[in-house]
Amino acid sequence: MPDVTWAAEYFELLLEDAAAIEYERPLVRARAAGAAGEELAELERAKLLALQVREAFAARRRRESELSALFDTANDLAALRGVDSVLTAIVRRARSLLGTDVSYLTLHDPVAGDTYMRVTDGSVSARFQSLRLQMGAGLGGLVAQSAAPYATASYFADARFRHTDEINDGVLEEGLVAILGVPLIRGSQVIGVLFAADRTERTFDRSEVSLLGSLAAHAAIALDNARLLEETRSALDELSAASRELRAHSAMVERAAGAHDRFIDVVLRGGGVEDVAAAVTEALGGSITVLDEDGRVTPADVAAELPPDPAGALTLARSTGRTVRDGSWWTAAVTVDSELLGGLVLHREEELSEGDQRILERAALVTALLLLIRRTAGEAENRVRGELLEELLSGSMRDPDGIRERARRLGADLDRPHAVVVARVEPRCRPRALAAATHLAATRGGLAGTHEGSVVVCLPDLTPGAAASTVRSDLANAGAGPVTAGGAGPARGPGAVASAHAEAARCAATLVALGRGGTSASAAELGFFGLLLGEGRDVRGFVDATLAPVLEYDVRRGTDLEGTLQAFFDAGNSPARAADVLRVHVNTVTQRLERVGRLLGKDWSSPARALEIQLALRLHRLTDAVPG
Repeated sequence: MPDVTWAAEYFELLLEDAAAIEYERPLVRARAAGAAGEELAELERAKLLALQVREAFAARRRRESELSALFDTANDLAALRGVDSVLTAIVRRARSLLGTDVSYLTLHDPVAGDTYMRVTDGSVSARFQSLRLQMGAGLGGLVAQSAAPYATASYFADARFRHTDEINDGVLEEGLVAILGVPLIRGSQVIGVLFAADRTERTFDRSEVSLLGSLAAHAAIALDNARLLEETRSALDELSAASRELRAHSAMVERAAGAHDRFIDVVLRGGGVEDVAAAVTEALGGSITVLDEDGRVTPADVAAELPPDPAGALTLARSTGRTVRDGSWWTAAVTVDSELLGGLVLHREEELSEGDQRILERAALVTALLLLIRRTAGEAENRVRGELLEELLSGSMRDPDGIRERARRLGADLDRPHAVVVARVEPRCRPRALAAATHLAATRGGLAGTHEGSVVVCLPDLTPGAAASTVRSDLANAGAGPVTAGGAGPARGPGAVASAHAEAARCAATLVALGRGGTSASAAELGFFGLLLGEGRDVRGFVDATLAPVLEYDVRRGTDLEGTLQAFFDAGNSPARAADVLRVHVNTVTQRLERVGRLLGKDWSSPARALEIQLALRLHRLTDAVPG
């Protein structure tokens, strides 16, 4: 083992934040002192570990610095500082955090139809600082067109964007080589580009692109806030002669501020969508309705008034990113990135001002955040519920008490009598069916998941038939298409779930085999077939004992005596009608029936034997379709 004093020096170096070269000191002294090779190897390993710790500390400090800069930027925005000072601070922070020689920000000029340099930091070229870029030209034009970040390690050698003499001369005079640009996006439009650039070749990593993107988002917010403030000032100037309109505008601002405070409070205390809706109606009046992603109301709002085409209004609101009016209805889309999660529909007879529309749009943004948080938490819980159910169905439980405790933490008591339901749905509908099943299980204190291609639900304190009916109804109402549900139970304790599941699966398969797809039933509701599905049944033994000679003869000779028997019974014991169905001569049917008689015995057509044979034929077909 190395000398403890030498190894302890590495801790002192870490505390002193010494340079990397200083970490060679203990090794050099150890070699000079004649340390053994094994000790030197241990010291080398300690040195490498210390350097790794040093790098981890440095990375953490960099991350803290980045977060501090982002918090400072957010504080600048919250303090409503001038937009020029905020943008200058953002550009300066971009240069400092990424360690580049230059950083700058360009904005789109809608009047001139080009972009211009708004803020620079570290620039030494007056020509570069006064550049105006044509739309689509240079690296900035590529970023603006694609609305995506773009980086080049060598600007002049990169042919993936259009070079112009004016831009090239400005970049050359500034001496820039490596450039990273990220878009400033407001709504669905790119309003500018934030850049970080070096005067030597450099490759920008993902964390740097992400950091610059965060700063660009703050810059976009600052510009958006500036635009809002300018609109507000304009409105106040225009309304200065009319005190009544001024008071109305002030009331609108107060509503926005109050709604903003309410929205923040809802998020911080973990409220729900209904709290956001209450905040909107308190600020704007009218009534609010929450739509799902297909433009349909939630079950709690079935009596709500809706515009003539709610789905169409929602689609338009999503594409424009703004509130859409249809008569007295105002619709705002609830989106996360490009994913539509639903919408908010405000019904109000009075005109909705632009500021009030913004309140509705920001309510949609807060709703998206809450839905995303709820979905993330729900997915995690559903995954845990599904894993627990899968373990119960596997039948191999090494720790039943542990499973009971895991179920209890999910709100399920496995010692209560549970009905087990197996629901068959089309594969394309399985995700929607699983979502509905997990919601049902969570609200009823049960479990849900998928197993062997079917949705499985365990519900407490219900009979198997009632549970199967409930599951089928809920999944069908959720848009899961035709649902065939078989129920079994009651199952008490972790060890009883697997056997109940097997019986429920047989019930579902039997319903399909009987041509009753899209319905629900338990074994008790399937009559005689249900008795054969329960534990202790021996369906295959009965079929073999009754039909084995015929079935084996068909397999050996390639004949279809089984089909002939079925046709004979279906034709009311008439060989002639059976021949018509089979499309053979009546003599052929007669010969086949004689062969059946030799195989099963002369009394095969007596009433008692005929009933057994008909039942065995039916069960033989069912057992081919039903597992187990």
